[in-house]
Amino acid sequence: MPLVRDFPLFPLGLVALPTELVPLHIFEDRYKTMIGRCLEENSEFGIVWMAEDGLRPIGCACEIAEVIERMEDGRINLIARGTRPFRIEARQEELPYPAGTVEFLEDRTETPDADAASDAHEAYAELVNEATDRTPDMDEIGAMTAYQMAATVEFGLDAKQGLLDLRSESARLRLVARLFRAAIKRLDFVNRAQARARSNGRVHFQ
Repeated sequence: MPLVRDFPLFPLGLVALPTELVPLHIFEDRYKTMIGRCLEENSEFGIVWMAEDGLRPIGCACEIAEVIERMEDGRINLIARGTRPFRIEARQEELPYPAGTVEFLEDRTETPDADAASDAHEAYAELVNEATDRTPDMDEIGAMTAYQMAATVEFGLDAKQGLLDLRSESARLRLVARLFRAAIKRLDFVNRAQARARSNGRVHFQ
């Protein structure tokens, strides 16, 4: 895809995924300017993870889904929605806010992996059931992409960045299936620990 210049960048301590809803509090002047321009032009900006070892090269473009509140001093509370991944090819310093020349990334052409999709959807349904006690709608879940499922679960930043870096839906499905199963194990452990705490740490045998 062609390179896009002057793309607004928002380095943050988080990773956004396509379809994910991200609440943001805009308070720095340069980002007020950036968001103001995006609202005026109905354009996207990019969230990129500012990790401890520096800015990651692949981020997620976002659109402004909803402005929740505008304050008198110009601060804004808004909800952003992730749209598509991009790679930063060069940083630009000439605008009043961080920007870069970016390339929007497309998945490579591949034959969909039905087994990977089935495994990921089953693991996600089990996690939803465990975490919410709600019986999930399997038709609804069966239509979800890896990004759509992952966007509703709290993962570590490294895991989310790993998803964003992959250019294969089949590979993303395999990764989210592993992440969901790990989350189910953690939930099981927490539930067992809470049950034990309620019994004063003693396991009662019948």
